[in-house]
Amino acid sequence: MASIPDCGLRWSGQRMPAIKLGYRHFDTASLYGSEPALGEAIIEAVSLGLIKSRNELFITSKLWCTHGYADLVLPALKTSLQNLKLDYLDLYLIHWPICLKERSEGVSGDKFWQNVFSNNKEYVVLPMDLRSVWAAMEDCQRLGFTKSIGLSNFTCKKVADILSIAKIPPVVNQVEMNPLWQQKKLKDFCHGNGILLSAFSPLGAVGTSWGSNRVMDCELLKEIAKDKGKTVAQVCLRWAYEQGVSIIVKSFNAERMKQNLEIFDWSLSEDEVKMMDQIPQNRGIRNEGFVSEEGPFKTLEELWDGEI
Repeated sequence: MASIPDCGLRWSGQRMPAIKLGYRHFDTASLYGSEPALGEAIIEAVSLGLIKSRNELFITSKLWCTHGYADLVLPALKTSLQNLKLDYLDLYLIHWPICLKERSEGVSGDKFWQNVFSNNKEYVVLPMDLRSVWAAMEDCQRLGFTKSIGLSNFTCKKVADILSIAKIPPVVNQVEMNPLWQQKKLKDFCHGNGILLSAFSPLGAVGTSWGSNRVMDCELLKEIAKDKGKTVAQVCLRWAYEQGVSIIVKSFNAERMKQNLEIFDWSLSEDEVKMMDQIPQNRGIRNEGFVSEEGPFKTLEELWDGEI
């Protein structure tokens, strides 16, 4: 796998400012609906001379749960490539370790949450056949449609399940990670097995339906930021960088995009890191919508294998 840039941007239509500022890793997914816009931005960046070719970028996309079936994996990847106007991805991830089917397809069971991405359709949560789906992901890499494959939102147990059957092991597990949810157990397990942890929501996903201000409002982080003359966001991102993980940020503001990259020429002190280690830990993204009496996960404990 090509080296993943330390700081990537979740693509939401930012267009040229991000590329001009130096971002080279762009994270998208079929679920987000942002693949076509990213594809257009890449073409525009090449035409303007901001980059010489697509090869200068690292592009990640994800397999959504409605396509989490062995026979749908390759077609889903090809659709993402068509949306992006690319010949290959650098990294393709399984977005969640579950499957979804529309209730209208004759499947009974509790409905999956209806959110901005679901177009008000009702979905039933079903277990994923990890063996067949991972084999299909491996085929995608062998065929050259993606340079590497990986996971997202997988717990230690579910990563171990993949490792036990994989011929091509995952290179990345992209998960929620920030000073208030430090994922120490998962980080140690993944890194111990040669899997890079990639941190999304490093600032707590402020402004999203699933996020909150709890990270940005943390008094300790505010104190550290004030003492160092940095922003709270920069302290959070520097902390993640020092954990040896790649970082996925999201911003529409050019100044904040610039600030997010200004984390590499300073460091946190040993005492500051120790204080941050003492912050009470709580998962921010819980996804209760995947839990139901009729589904594969009856409780949040089962969904997250106790990692909550």
